[in-house]
Amino acid sequence: MSYTQLIEDDRIEIYAMKKAGVKQYTMAAQIGCHSSTISSELKRNTGQRGYQPKQAQQKAMQRRRQKVSTRITVMTWGRVDALTRQEFSPEQICGRPALEGQQTVSHESIYQYIYADKAKGGNLHGFLRCQKKRKKRYGSNDRRGKTPNRVSIAERSAVVEERSRIGDWEADTIIGKGQSGAIVSLVERASRYTLLRQLPSKHAEPVRDAIIELLMPFKDRELTITKGNGLVRQYAPKKKTFTHVDDTLIDMITRKLNHRPRKSLGFKTPHEVFFNTSQ
Repeated sequence: MSYTQLIEDDRIEIYAMKKAGVKQYTMAAQIGCHSSTISSELKRNTGQRGYQPKQAQQKAMQRRRQKVSTRITVMTWGRVDALTRQEFSPEQICGRPALEGQQTVSHESIYQYIYADKAKGGNLHGFLRCQKKRKKRYGSNDRRGKTPNRVSIAERSAVVEERSRIGDWEADTIIGKGQSGAIVSLVERASRYTLLRQLPSKHAEPVRDAIIELLMPFKDRELTITKGNGLVRQYAPKKKTFTHVDDTLIDMITRKLNHRPRKSLGFKTPHEVFFNTSQ
């Protein structure tokens, strides 16, 4: 049986069996690991008050962080810090350097780094994106502006579903809390390239005009438009009013979305895929 990394639940079980006088080889069989794992665990993680599962977990995590810290350079950790503050997810921070031939850090280690920073009073954890499930709305009428050349998702062709070509756009209008302003978003399906524009109102004519204006520079890359929504809600949650949203903020959100690597794109950015270029 190969070496197994123990988790906190395993340590709680080891504590209970040790207290009951269970032999180490029996503990190993119960946990599903080699007996040497149990022996090593008890030797390395027993404190002055004996073997305590919470203390053992803390000791093990501390050793793991120290091991990672000695292997990863200070420059790499600085990059992790900077990208976290740019709202990259740990998985994106892990995946992008590999594409660029740079030193990588596992996303588990990045999470440990962030929460260790939190324990010391740091604020890195505040830059983690919170992914909440969107509740489906029933019985509501869709009174949002109708987009030009729009096709419903149900009528979308197979080639659009495949995301195999550039030029198929998803459009949506995002309404602020209390109907306080609106934003129109266009997301190109294959590259996830995003275009945003603030609207004076959610009515059909401003929506249509904004979409036409946004797509004007990309006339050669416009094949279909369907309804949809994406990551914009990270910056425009449902309870947020758009009273103080201006073009500078819209441009900032657009840049972040388009220059953030995506796992679905092999950790390339939407900008790189849409323009078939590298940063």
